[in-house]
Amino acid sequence: MSTKEKYFQGLGRRKRAIAQVRIFSGSGECVINGEKENILDAVCQAPLKILGLQKKVRLEIKVSGGGFSSQKDAIQLAIARALIKKDEKNKSTMRKAGFLTRDPREKERKKPGLKRARRAPQWAKR
Repeated sequence: MSTKEKYFQGLGRRKRAIAQVRIFSGSGECVINGEKENILDAVCQAPLKILGLQKKVRLEIKVSGGGFSSQKDAIQLAIARALIKKDEKNKSTMRKAGFLTRDPREKERKKPGLKRARRAPQWAKR
């Protein structure tokens, strides 16, 4: 991530995935973990489409942990938060679209005496 230009930063989390986004003024390219061509490119565009900023900003994204879907949700949240830092007027639009809602569900821990979080060993009456 380059640091010479002025940028707006956002952080998003979902399950074990963490995404850091930097928004620069630019041509509309989206760089995820140093790659320009990525499957998650369409995900980047969703929050930008609502505000009409697809070709006006450049995104640099670092994402780690979690699975594909978790990374997607973390990126969207991070972009939305960064766009709010860029312009506070975007907050109500992003809120209505559902991009500012952080999904708090996490994996439940395994308990002692159980096979998984809630799965108990098979019980025999006799």
